[in-house]
Amino acid sequence: MRSVHVKFLVDLLIWGAAIPIAFWLRLGSFNIDSQYYKAMVYLTGMGLAYKAILILYFRMNLQVWQRFSLSDLGTLLKAVLASFVISTAISFYLPSVPRSVPLIAVLVSLASLTGIRFLVRTSYENARRVVSIGTGTSRRVLVIGAGDAGSMFVREMLRHPEQGMIPVAFLDDDMSLRGKRIHGVPVAGSLDHLSIAARKHQADMVLLAMPSASGDVIRKVVNASKAANLTYKVVPALYDLVGDQIQISQIRDVNLEDLLRRQPAELDIARISDYLKQKVILVTGAGGSIGSEVVRQIVRFYPRKVILFGRGENSIFVLQQELLRNWPEIEFITLIGDVRDYDRLRFVFQQYMPQVVFHAAAHKHVPLMEESPCQAVLNNIFGTKNVAMLCLEFRIERFVNISTDKAVNPTSVMGTTKRIAEMMVATYAHKVSPGQAFMSVRFGNVLGSRGSVVPTFMRQIKEGGPITVTHPEMTRYFMTIPEASRLVLQAGGLAGNGNVYVLDMGQPVKIADLARDLIQLSGARGIDVEFTGMRPGEKLYEELLTSSEGVGKTSHEEIFVASLDRPNETLLMERLEVLYRSAMKSDHRSVRSILRELVPESTIKLLT
Repeated sequence: MRSVHVKFLVDLLIWGAAIPIAFWLRLGSFNIDSQYYKAMVYLTGMGLAYKAILILYFRMNLQVWQRFSLSDLGTLLKAVLASFVISTAISFYLPSVPRSVPLIAVLVSLASLTGIRFLVRTSYENARRVVSIGTGTSRRVLVIGAGDAGSMFVREMLRHPEQGMIPVAFLDDDMSLRGKRIHGVPVAGSLDHLSIAARKHQADMVLLAMPSASGDVIRKVVNASKAANLTYKVVPALYDLVGDQIQISQIRDVNLEDLLRRQPAELDIARISDYLKQKVILVTGAGGSIGSEVVRQIVRFYPRKVILFGRGENSIFVLQQELLRNWPEIEFITLIGDVRDYDRLRFVFQQYMPQVVFHAAAHKHVPLMEESPCQAVLNNIFGTKNVAMLCLEFRIERFVNISTDKAVNPTSVMGTTKRIAEMMVATYAHKVSPGQAFMSVRFGNVLGSRGSVVPTFMRQIKEGGPITVTHPEMTRYFMTIPEASRLVLQAGGLAGNGNVYVLDMGQPVKIADLARDLIQLSGARGIDVEFTGMRPGEKLYEELLTSSEGVGKTSHEEIFVASLDRPNETLLMERLEVLYRSAMKSDHRSVRSILRELVPESTIKLLT
C-alpha cells in the first residue's frame, strides 16, 4: 500500500507541475508580478484537485511501473486528455491564460508521466539483466528469423532477463534487413552465416523463430547447429501460436514433427464455422489420439455442446478435465459407451439430439487385428453401421467417418474392415434427406498417436536400443495429429454427400530414416537400427487410392475426392448379415472369407 501512496504523490506532483512549466514555455520567462501569475496559481491549484480525482478514477497509482505496457499507456493517455478538456474549459473563464497553455501542459504531462514509468521499467530490467548475467546461467541466443515471431520473442527475452536468454543477433534470408537492428539486436546475415555469426557474437544457443518454417529448413538449422556445437530450440508451429500470447515458456526442443513439418494448410474458416458454431456435436472415440484432437479443434469454433463418447473412461476423464480448464464457456457431456452397443448409442442420440457427428471410434492396430479379426469386424464395421443408421434416422446434418489409407488395396483385416466401413457410409449417404451429408475422410499415419512408431521408438531409445524396424524399405505417409484433425473438419465443411475425401499426405517417409532422425534428436549414441521382418498384414508401402479409383479436386488444395464405385446395396447388406453372425460366433475362417468376398482387391490371408 505504501508504494501505491508514493506513486499517487509522484504522479500528482509531476502532473501538477505541468501547468507552471507550460506557462514558462509559452512566455519564455516568468515574473511574479506578471499579469499571468494569479491565473497560473489558480489553474495549478484547480489542476491538483481534479488531477488527484483522475489519478484515482483511472487507477494510475495501481499501475506496476516495472511492467509498464501499451495498455497502461492507453489508460494514461485517457487521463491526460480528460485533464486537457477540463483545463481548457477552465481557461476560458480566465482571460489571462494563453489559449496554447492547456495544449502545452498536455504534452508536458504525457512526456513526464510516461518518462518516469519507462525510466523505472528500464532500470528494473537492467538490474535483473545484471543479476542474471552475474549468476553465469544466461545463454547467448542466435535467433533465426527476424519476422514478427522472432521480433516478439526477442522482445520477451529483453523484458524477462531472469529467464536467462540474451539475444545477441538475428539471422534472416531477407536481404533488406541486413545490417539493421530490431529491438537493438543486429541482423547479422542469412542462415548460411550461422557458424560465423555464432563465433562472432559468442552465441551458445540457436532459436528457430519461424513458426511457418518447413521441415527442410528446420533440419538445416539442426544440422548447422550441431556442426557448430550449439544447442538448438524452436518456437511452436504457426497453428499453435494463433490466438495465443507469445511467451518464452513456449520455446521447446526440436522434435520429429518439426523435421517433417509442412507448410500449414490454409483453412476455410467461414465454411467450417458455418456447420460447427452453436451446434451440438458428437465425437465417438473421443478419448483416442485422433478423436481427442478433433475435439480440441472443434471447440475453437464455439459449438453449443460437445458430447465426448468413448470406451476408455480414463482417457475420456483426462480430456474432460483439459477441456473444462481451457474452455469453461462450452458445455461438455462425457459419456462412456461402445459404438457396438446400438441401444446405448440410440439413447445418446435421443437424449442429446446431436447435429454433427465425427466417428473416430475404431480398432486400428494392424497386427493385433490379425489375431482378433472378429473384434475388428464388430467394432470397425458394425459399430460404424450403428452410427450411420442413427445419423440417418435422426437427420444428422453432417456425418464424418474417419478412415485410413490402409483401406486402399488392403492387405490386413483392419484395412479391409475400414474399406467396408467406407462402402457402408457411402451406401447410407444415398438415403439422406436434403440438408444432410455423409462422408469419409481417408489419411495415413499420424505422428505421436497411440501405438504409432514414434512413441515406440522413443521408448526403445530410452531403454538403450536397438530400434526395431520391420524392413529397410518400409515407407509410410505421415501427418501431425493437429494437421490431420483440422483437415477432417475442413472436409466436413465441403459437405460432399457420399464422398470419400483423401488428404494430401505429402511425400512418403522411410521408417528407417524416421528412426535415425529420432536417434539424432535424442542425442543418444551407440543405438542401432535393426530390421526384424514384416509382420502379418503389413504393407511395404501405403497407397491413398486403389488402382480403380480416380481422384478429383475440391475447393481445398489439400483435399481430394476419390471416385468410388457404388456398392450393390442388396448384396452388401446380405453379406454383412452373414458376416455379423460369423463374427459373433468367433468364426475366424468364415470372417476372413467374407471380408475377401466383400473387398475383392483385399489380399488378407485366408485360413485353411
